Amino acid sequence: MDNMLITIIVGIIALVVGFLLAKLLEKSNASQLIKSAKKRAATITKDAVKDAESIKKDKILQAKEKFIELKSEHEKVILNRDKKISDAEKRTRDKESQVSNELAKNKKLNDEVEKKTKDYDERLLFFQKKQKEVDKMHKRQVEQLEVISSLSAEDAKEQLLESIKDETKTNAMAFIQNSMEEAKLTAQQEARKIVINTIQRIGTEESIDNCVSVFNLESDDVKGRIIGREGRNIRAIEAATGVEIIVDDTPDAIILSCFDSVRREVARLSLHKLVTDGRIHPARIEEVVKKTSKQIEEEIIDVGKRTVIDLGIHGLHPELIKAVGRMKFRSSYGQNLLQHSREVSKLCGVMAAELGLNTKLAKRAGLLHDIGKVPDTETELPHALLGMQWAEKYGEKSEVCNAIGAHHDEIEMTSLLSPIVQVCDAISGARPGARRQVLDSYIQRLKDLEDVAFGFSGVTKAYAIQAGRELRVMVESEKVSDDKAAELSFSISQKIQTEMTYPGQVKVTVIRETRAVNIAR
Repeated sequence: MDNMLITIIVGIIALVVGFLLAKLLEKSNASQLIKSAKKRAATITKDAVKDAESIKKDKILQAKEKFIELKSEHEKVILNRDKKISDAEKRTRDKESQVSNELAKNKKLNDEVEKKTKDYDERLLFFQKKQKEVDKMHKRQVEQLEVISSLSAEDAKEQLLESIKDETKTNAMAFIQNSMEEAKLTAQQEARKIVINTIQRIGTEESIDNCVSVFNLESDDVKGRIIGREGRNIRAIEAATGVEIIVDDTPDAIILSCFDSVRREVARLSLHKLVTDGRIHPARIEEVVKKTSKQIEEEIIDVGKRTVIDLGIHGLHPELIKAVGRMKFRSSYGQNLLQHSREVSKLCGVMAAELGLNTKLAKRAGLLHDIGKVPDTETELPHALLGMQWAEKYGEKSEVCNAIGAHHDEIEMTSLLSPIVQVCDAISGARPGARRQVLDSYIQRLKDLEDVAFGFSGVTKAYAIQAGRELRVMVESEKVSDDKAAELSFSISQKIQTEMTYPGQVKVTVIRETRAVNIAR
């Protein structure tokens, strides 16, 4: 027990001694750490002082540089201000010298003006005296003339004015007459020039429509199916379309006859659908004709829209667009109405541009001038007046309406567009090949040219070429010599000139050929 207690006490003493020794070691380490920290603090403080000194020096240098820079700028500002002040002072001195010079000049001018005014007053008094003397002398002379001529001054003046009036009137009438004649000649030349330029700049198309259409069949057996039992199918087609169907001996074809080309086209397309489908009976016929009519109506609207877009015409009423489309299926004297109207529209645009008028309105009037030819129902009103009524109804301008109504002189022309449309309509309808009656006369003129050549002896062949602008004549070399050929060419040209009517000029070429033929056997 005592040993155990001693052991515990010894252990406790050892622990205390160990703790004390540890504390002593910590103290010694702490002192060393404090010493090393003080050294490091001293070193850091020394380095900080050095850095602070260097930063201080740098800041002082920067401050000096900034001060020098601001000082130089301040000096520049002061110099500029001084310069402006000196310039202002110089301008002020110049102004003062200029003002003083002007004052001196004005003073001198005032002196001169006063001197001239005085001189003028003196001259005015002198002239007034002279004027009074002249008036007295004139009065005495007038009195003497009145005594000599037995006429008063007023009567003489009236007689003189009357004679001057008569002479002036005569001269004015002569001048007006000459001016009018010259204007007529110039106007005719300018009008011809504009018409020729317009014709030359437009490319025309030729189209001839007939009143019948031929519907081709694969075989004659189809004709019986089209006719139907006791003719009921053909009667149903004719009743639904309004077209006369002619079935004759023409092989593999039937003829559709109608003046209305829209109905004729409906009948043709309906027959094509019926024959292709194979079902041909009255109920089917009515159904197909209705569908085809609707299709044609849509095509008419599409054609009208494309036409106005091609011509650059905008804002046209839908009903007028539809009327334009219907013109595709209408002909006038064998000339397709839509092609004719397009051609007239282009001609009007070119001619209006030549005359400095509104080209858009001119093209609009040219396109619409014949819309009265495609009415939905029959009417007794002339097509020009009917077209004018439609144009007024659908909001067209007065110039366009007047041009449509007056292009056949059925109403009075009130704008410059009206004669342009009339002229362009005539140009389009009168060109060779445009209409049947013109084509006939054109062919007849070619035949007459050839007949003139055949009227001379020695002529074997004659050909009118280049649309009648040249006549080629073949002669017999035995009967016509080279000298005679020249005489014959002149004689034929003179006969054409005196006996025929033709546009432009006709060139006559006489061809004489000599052949020597031998046969080697």
